[in-house]
Amino acid sequence: MNKILYVFLLILLASCTSNTIYEKPKDLIPKDTMVSFLTDMYLASSAKNIKNKSLKKESNYVFLIYEKYKIDTTRFDRSNMYYTSKADEYSEILKKVKKKIDSLSTFYRNAKRAKDSLNRPEITKLKDGKVLEEKPSLSLDRPKMEELEGRE
Repeated sequence: MNKILYVFLLILLASCTSNTIYEKPKDLIPKDTMVSFLTDMYLASSAKNIKNKSLKKESNYVFLIYEKYKIDTTRFDRSNMYYTSKADEYSEILKKVKKKIDSLSTFYRNAKRAKDSLNRPEITKLKDGKVLEEKPSLSLDRPKMEELEGRE
């Protein structure tokens, strides 16, 4: 009885493994482009509920990402299916995406902190309460996307 149980478990475990690796598509999106594309897709999908300057919610920015990279949904689906069938490669791609999103988050957090500190005038006071010096407010320009993409 024990031998039959072991054989049954062995067959069950062997049949559960997935060896599905899809054939490499002819129009496969390169890994570096896939990282940039997925980063933008995650940002676009997270921006659905954020109001723009006109205080309106834009429901879908995803189509703009497809236009930016000149990729159609079919090509993305085939490439994504291929990369997901190779778990190690897809894991590396997702790690790079996370690293890129984290660096963007840090950059914008630091830029916001710097802008906030530059917009408040600094007042140097003496011990008796007299104002010695007041520095004027400064402003920061928005960073260019090319500068952000170079930071990895």
